[in-house]
Amino acid sequence: MPTLHRRQALLAAAALLAAPALRAQAWPGRPIRLVVPFPPGGLIDQMARLMAPRLGSELGQAIVIDNKPGAGGNLGAAEAARAPADGYTLVMASPPLTISPALYPQLPYKPEQIVPVGLVGRVPNVLLVNPKSGIASVADLVARAKAAPGKMNYASNGNGTSLHLSAELLKAATGTQITHIPYKGAAAAVTALIAGEVDTMFENLPSVLGQVRAGAVKALAVTTRTRSKALPDVPTLAEAGVPDFDVSAFYGLAAPAGVPAEVLARVERALEAVARDAEIVAAMERSGATVGFTSARATAEFMARDAANWKRVVEVAKIKLD
Repeated sequence: MPTLHRRQALLAAAALLAAPALRAQAWPGRPIRLVVPFPPGGLIDQMARLMAPRLGSELGQAIVIDNKPGAGGNLGAAEAARAPADGYTLVMASPPLTISPALYPQLPYKPEQIVPVGLVGRVPNVLLVNPKSGIASVADLVARAKAAPGKMNYASNGNGTSLHLSAELLKAATGTQITHIPYKGAAAAVTALIAGEVDTMFENLPSVLGQVRAGAVKALAVTTRTRSKALPDVPTLAEAGVPDFDVSAFYGLAAPAGVPAEVLARVERALEAVARDAEIVAAMERSGATVGFTSARATAEFMARDAANWKRVVEVAKIKLD
């Protein structure tokens, strides 16, 4: 009998050790939900829909887009954070994950409830003016703002967004006073700039690239450390005299904390395949994005740095949101 009991114990232990591997092999057994914390048609939604077919092909299941907009991306993040940690819910990783903790004293989720899987690309913001403004460079813009403190204004797509905070970072870096005018969405803000209702603004490059090329708006600089392939003649802000300016929207995948490591590793490998797909790369680069896979570990490090940067901007600008 002791020998039988010993064998049973060994078999039970082996079963426990094999359980995670068996779960990973069985996963995914049904379609996977991808939460997009923004409405259909926006930049992050477009990237999700571009990625989803290849991601689903790699994982062997359909990827179902679930748009959950609201509260600057926080409602979608909270939806993902509360989801079962079984690998059947993913969320688009995007700037609100690093901006919101600094802005909102009471988030509807805890940042540690969401873990990064990886990134596939980044998108610069671009500093814009009306072509009829007479402003030809960042130096011109800064000089005009300093000549009339508080008289110039800038548009954004809303309080607490990366476009709003990019402008506040520029103000802090250049010692200028420019009044913020938030609009309900970037499209309305760009319309106001074209109409001459505001003096300047930042916008995600893919969303305004066509208007820049058509001459409807003038691009003064991009916010990343390197120039955009889509606008090779437009300098970076650092080149234009604003050192250490490095801001970009990013997109990739994250998951609820607690998803088995084996499942996360499979999603990470699938995401890497997405980032190396020639057709996807070409489509993203045409829109002005910079494509390149970033591992889960490197993404976590990047997001920690990004969160610290935005916390500093929020503190310097004294931005407070409810």
